[in-house]
Amino acid sequence: MDLSSRPRSVAELMDLLHACRDAWDTPDRSGDPVDLHDHALQTAHLLRRTHPSDKELQIAGLVHDLGHLLRPGDDAGHADRAADAVRPLLGARVARLVRLHVPAKRYLAAVEPDRTLSPQSELTLRAQGGVMTPEEADAFALDPEAEAALTLRQADDAGKVVGLDVGVMEDWRPVLELVAARHGGGAYDA
Repeated sequence: MDLSSRPRSVAELMDLLHACRDAWDTPDRSGDPVDLHDHALQTAHLLRRTHPSDKELQIAGLVHDLGHLLRPGDDAGHADRAADAVRPLLGARVARLVRLHVPAKRYLAAVEPDRTLSPQSELTLRAQGGVMTPEEADAFALDPEAEAALTLRQADDAGKVVGLDVGVMEDWRPVLELVAARHGGGAYDA
């Protein structure tokens, strides 16, 4: 599958997610301590534990960093790239949450200045616009998806544990199929 294209089916999206094994958030592997595959699984797992009925939030956690795979080295644009890639298949809410996981980091840096970020998140914060201004933070807080985006961000920050076993990618296929079917995206799945 061409990594620059949008997945048209759950099968194609699963191929992308499997391709995250041994793919990293930085091309030189100097970033987070786990690959994109393990990070996706850990983030989605944490969201499943804390929000078991919100399948779209869980799936947003699974796919939120696909932009790093689609265009390596694009820290500032990775969320937008991932959101654009999954919107046709997984719907507007999943795409919105994926897009908001970067502004959520900027918001948390503004309202919780003592919050610890991973060294890589600290570094990319600058490339992603830095700490929100008070006006930006007020506007973000009014977004109807702000709370869910913050929940995703917190799971994103926590989902970087080397060696943590949270299942396998295939465990998520039924949830992806469910979310895709709600948005008409599952109709093309082989």
